[in-house]
Amino acid sequence: MQDAEPKRISIGALMAIAAAYAACYELTQHVSFSHWNLSSGLRLSALMLVPRRYWPALLLGETLPVIEHAVLFAPRFGLNWALVTGIPVIALCMPVVALVRRKLALHRADGSLNIGLILATTLVCALLNAGLNDLALRAALAASPGAWPDLDARTYFFAYLLGSYLGALTLTPSILALKTAFDAPASLKWLHGGLRPRTAALIVAAASGMLAVGLLASHTQDGLLMALRLSVALPVLALTLRFGWQGGALAGLVASVVLATTSTTLLDPPMINAQIALAFVLSGALLIGIPIARIKMARLTRARALDDPAHGGTAVSD
Repeated sequence: MQDAEPKRISIGALMAIAAAYAACYELTQHVSFSHWNLSSGLRLSALMLVPRRYWPALLLGETLPVIEHAVLFAPRFGLNWALVTGIPVIALCMPVVALVRRKLALHRADGSLNIGLILATTLVCALLNAGLNDLALRAALAASPGAWPDLDARTYFFAYLLGSYLGALTLTPSILALKTAFDAPASLKWLHGGLRPRTAALIVAAASGMLAVGLLASHTQDGLLMALRLSVALPVLALTLRFGWQGGALAGLVASVVLATTSTTLLDPPMINAQIALAFVLSGALLIGIPIARIKMARLTRARALDDPAHGGTAVSD
């Protein structure tokens, strides 16, 4: 993730990156809500992976949509709300991620990701996002006293915090997992041998369970619905044990999306409780998945050595 020193960056390249990021930002905003904010995952992924010389394009790509939103709704929510809403969250997160990338190590000495540091960065950025959204909400409430008597700014702050953190866990680890898969040598990919019967059966079972939750959720309620929602954590744990943090990250992406589809009302307490539980499970799966991935990588390295004609051996079985 080290940035090469640039000689010159064309305006066309910057504008293209800004336009692409703005389009992705608008898309994630369209499918997000207060306690499930995919934009935070897009933002953190871009800051971690895109070279810093292109960050001005990311800033431009997020600034234009938020300013447009602020201008459109300023008459309804007030000038102070528009001024706060017009601040792109990425501008607040940039110094945090820049410090992490420059002074700390996103990768450990053995090449594995420093998941603990990534989770800490995710939490800090989620706090910044929640704080800015909370200021905007308070500004809107102050501009129209009594207009929304049911809104509690303190409750929404924690909803924003959960949404930013879980939204980041939904996208960022899975994007990093895919990047490691593409970057690794063919014989050392974490999914190497992943289509063997036993592993394929596990993946099919996990996908079937996720699909069943999505289909059955609309026909259940109360305790059974909560049990279905919590069950999405099981495939996350199963695939973490099989593939390490990468398997947990991709399963977490699907689990988070499936859980979000079961929401029917905003700020539904049982739904929020299930999302909190999933956020803890995803965080734990990523942490325990690192040593599991390290062990798997050691086995693949041994299998590669045994497959070498000079050794005359056979690969380690699934």
